[in-house]
This record gives sequence, structure tokens and C-alpha cells, in this order.
Amino acid sequence: MYKFFVEGQAIGEEEVTITGEDVNHIRNVLRMQPKEQVYISDGGRREYLCEISGFTQTAVTLRILDVYGSNRELPAQITLFQALPKGDKMETIIQKAVELGVHEIVPMVTKRTIVKWDDKKTQKKTERWNAIAQAAAKQSKRNRIPVVLPPMSYEKALELAAHMEGAIIPYENAQGMSKARETVQNLISKKTIGILIGPEGGFSPEEIELAVSQRVVPITLGHRILRTETAGMTILSILMFALEEDESLEEVEQKEKEV
Repeated sequence: MYKFFVEGQAIGEEEVTITGEDVNHIRNVLRMQPKEQVYISDGGRREYLCEISGFTQTAVTLRILDVYGSNRELPAQITLFQALPKGDKMETIIQKAVELGVHEIVPMVTKRTIVKWDDKKTQKKTERWNAIAQAAAKQSKRNRIPVVLPPMSYEKALELAAHMEGAIIPYENAQGMSKARETVQNLISKKTIGILIGPEGGFSPEEIELAVSQRVVPITLGHRILRTETAGMTILSILMFALEEDESLEEVEQKEKEV
């Protein structure tokens, strides 16, 4: 079943209104008809099962059939700081990271990053990446669309990571699987988590020292050297499995009252 995102004001007590680019997609690309069902999210903690009731030139109206407390979002906000890889690898990384539950993706330029773009190409790439994130969020039935920020320097990325409750940096020279397991286990209780992934050439020793000075913990991911597009997915998968929890609509409503 397809899923679409709308602003909060588009959701009424009994009806939802979709406007913008999704109208053409629903009507002319998917060729959906009245009575067909879709999921709707406003980026919050609820998911709406809706039935298409009609079309206008600029909108699709839907009737709300049921409301669920969605547990499609992880209880922790995980930010993936990804050094820019060569080619189109970043697109795959973004797609899979969104599927695995990442909250935000921050491309970064490190000492061994090969990719160099001007401002115009950077803007186009960022727009493209956010479109991929949106498509992946819809496909994986996420309740929110993770944001992909414009590329920033490694130093700026470390400043952001330093403000998170926990942050790790997979590094091939880090020692000890027991230490790595302990570090990951400690992350499970955190609400904000940062993961820093290096480029094809890895991080330099100086970059690791700088990360440690910002309370970012180096860990090993095993005895094999992982590609840049594999390392982030590995640790995201581990955290996703450890963090997943069940949540009912009643629990969602209780959390909303507490806020």
C-alpha cells in the first residue's frame, strides 16, 4: 500500500487533503481511483489509513478509515555523518540509511575525500539526495522524511556530533570487539546518536584524534575492512535491531500528553 506525507493542517477529523506534486503522481502516474486505500503521515507519531474519496484539479481528498500509533520510527534519533564517496554511492547510502531508520544524514568532506564540487553542483546534489530520501521514506512506510543536509567540513560535523548524547566512529585500527560491543550497548539508552563514516581511503590518524577530543568513540566493526558504503549500513542495522520497540496508539497518545 502506498504512503504519502502531508502537513498537519491537511488532516482533519474525518478527512485528509493532498496537494502539490503528489496529486499528479496519484492520479496520472499511479492511476489510483476512488475507494483505493493509502497510508498518510504528517511526520508525527500517528499513521492514518485513508480511502480516496475524490479528485479536483489541484487536490486529492481522502476519508480517514483508521488511526494507528505508528512504531515505524526508532526511539533514538540517529544521525549518519557520511564522508562523500566517489560516484553515485551516496545515493545508495541515503536510500538504505532511510530504510534502516536514520533520522538525518550529514555529508561531510574529510582529509581523504576525493569528491570536489562547486556550489551549483552541491546544491543540485543535495536536492537530488533529499528526493531519494523522500522516496525511500515512502517505500519503507516511514512516519517522517529524514533530511539530507548540504555537505560540510569534517570539523563542523564533529561540532554537531559533540552535542549528541553518544557518537561513534568506526575505525579499522580500533582494537577490541568486546569494547565495541560495550560501546554499542551503551548507545541503546541514548536519545541522540551520531555515526561518523570515513571515505574510501578511511580517516587519517589526526582525524581520529580530533574525534576523540570531541568525545566521539572509535570502535571496530570486525576483522574485515568494510567499504564506506557498507560500514554505515552495518552499524545502522545493529542499532536498528537493538532499538526497535512495540508501541500502541494508547502509548502514543500518552507520550503526546506528557509533551
